Amino acid sequence: MSHAPLFSHVAAWVFDLDNTLYPPEARLFDQIEVRMTAWVMEALGIEQPEANALRKKYWADYGTTLAGLMEVHGLDPAPYLTHVHDISLDHLEADDALAAAIAALPGNKFVYTNGSRPYAERVLSARGLSGLFDEVFGVEHAGFRPKPERAAFETVFKKAGLDPARAAMFEDDPRNLAAPHAMGMRTVLVTPEPLAAPHIHHHTSDLTGFLRPVARAAG
Repeated sequence: MSHAPLFSHVAAWVFDLDNTLYPPEARLFDQIEVRMTAWVMEALGIEQPEANALRKKYWADYGTTLAGLMEVHGLDPAPYLTHVHDISLDHLEADDALAAAIAALPGNKFVYTNGSRPYAERVLSARGLSGLFDEVFGVEHAGFRPKPERAAFETVFKKAGLDPARAAMFEDDPRNLAAPHAMGMRTVLVTPEPLAAPHIHHHTSDLTGFLRPVARAAG
């Protein structure tokens, strides 16, 4: 049975950015993690091993490294976001097939990332996906509170004006699908390997291939 009918009620499509709207093989986070660790070293005056361990711990405990730095150390998020996202996107390639599949979806389309909007817009441009979305939301639009916090989703979804019961969420981090599922959204995990969990309705390793039948059914 096709999955397309299960999306017939969807009027709003929400996409994570990193490792969702570009393939994980691009490894952008390798660059970001190096810059995160360097920022923690500088801000806290600690050595690389301790900074790297803190980066990982805060991601696990708070949803993002930034959230931990704000909560534990009271650091200003703005300079951090500018620094860690100042990476090369030269190896990203435009994806005309994905752009066409997203464009064909009915209703409103959004990007929601734990990164910043300026970074997201750079990535979308490099992928040939600019202009396809009604709005691009970064962590700054949730008051710097990160996914997977439900309050962060609620803040962004209110700004988007979407009804979760008529929306779908596409994510590579399974943690970030728990709140959308609880809010009534249809959830799709976009990863190379599937993960069975009650809050994950669908899995795909091929976002373009997943979206095409949904768009065709809607058309």
